[in-house]
Amino acid sequence: MNKSRLIILDRDGVINQDSDSLIKSPEEWIALPGSLEAIARLGREKYSVVIITNQSGISRGLLTINMLNRIHQKMFSELSHFGGEISAIFFCPHSEKDHCTCRKPAPGLFFKLAERLNIDLRQVYAVGDSLRDIQAAIAASAKPVLVRTGKGERTVEEIRSGQYRDLVDTPVYPDLGSFVTELLRQ
Repeated sequence: MNKSRLIILDRDGVINQDSDSLIKSPEEWIALPGSLEAIARLGREKYSVVIITNQSGISRGLLTINMLNRIHQKMFSELSHFGGEISAIFFCPHSEKDHCTCRKPAPGLFFKLAERLNIDLRQVYAVGDSLRDIQAAIAASAKPVLVRTGKGERTVEEIRSGQYRDLVDTPVYPDLGSFVTELLRQ
């Protein structure tokens, strides 16, 4: 894994369609237009991609670890058609009621990634579609990026409402592909 060129992605709402009833099977996992191509482009430019995702459906009994693995196998399979790969997936299986340190907006999984790779996250972009994604990135000293896909439009409105003044400088892109295009221009 290339530690110096790392991108952290949320899964649901950034890579694939999101659902308020959660993604519970491979059939429900549907890639967002352009997301898999964007991940493949990152790989061609020597970026490593890591996913950090909340998967509370596990603790709520809506899916098993085995089913989560099957969902991820579908994602890997579809991504391979574009020549892309994911270096690692970190997931929190807990619900909000568990009050764990790994469920975003807590930065626990970010810290675990940084410890495993022995890296400083200050120069690492973390792309998400929700407030909790952005808050976790900031808490871990990563560079937050918001996309308008998934819950992104709702998140933009929440930030603009003035309730989250500390997040107003977060860069916003239409989707993962737009962010990757801009990143690779730099």
